Amino acid sequence: MNSPSISVVIPALNEEKSLPFVLKDLHAIGELNLREIIVIDNGSKDATASVASSHGATVLYEGERGYGAACLKGLERIFQSSDPPDLIAFLDADYSDSPSELVLLLGRLFDSQADLVIGSRTLGKSEKGSLLPVQKFGNWLSTTLIRILYGIRFTDLGPFRLIRSDSLRKLNMQDRNFGWTVEMQVKAAKYGLRCAEIGVSYKKRIGSSKVSGTVLGSIRAGWKILYTIGKLQFTK
Repeated sequence: MNSPSISVVIPALNEEKSLPFVLKDLHAIGELNLREIIVIDNGSKDATASVASSHGATVLYEGERGYGAACLKGLERIFQSSDPPDLIAFLDADYSDSPSELVLLLGRLFDSQADLVIGSRTLGKSEKGSLLPVQKFGNWLSTTLIRILYGIRFTDLGPFRLIRSDSLRKLNMQDRNFGWTVEMQVKAAKYGLRCAEIGVSYKKRIGSSKVSGTVLGSIRAGWKILYTIGKLQFTK
């Protein structure tokens, strides 16, 4: 059987220092049929775009700041193609995840016949200090609410994930900010997608966090995630 084609979507904001490591690691994975690596420059002030291009990535620009807005820009390119990839991976640009572990997500997708696989930092091994206490608590609270409201057990809302293209298209993703990851997981549960997780390693990011680097940023992100979980309970 031919290996399924994969496109990788990487939102990036001022990640010139970390992107070379992310992209080199992705290109070094011999087992994957990588269709395209798409880096979405979300308004960087540094050389993020040129670094991404020089390492073989397709670079798109999204002027509206927001994790979801950047991801949607990448999906716009993918779904406008006459021959979209079989699978779509999402990965942060800060090198906190290990891109080489994408093979683990792929293996889990096939072993469990899943439509969506989440790379779980909770189930994996995290470097000390890579996840702040407020992040761990927020993860626990959010995944507990998802289990209670939607009847599906997740252990993480981490950004590292792999999903079948046709399944993702059905989700009709909308969130343009911090609620992107939880929207995908809640909608996957509501629409009956087969979901699975696998433990992944996690290390301290290169550079400062755009979301959890400040108390205010953590509160804003946490509120948006909880709001999204509740809102989707009352929408079709």
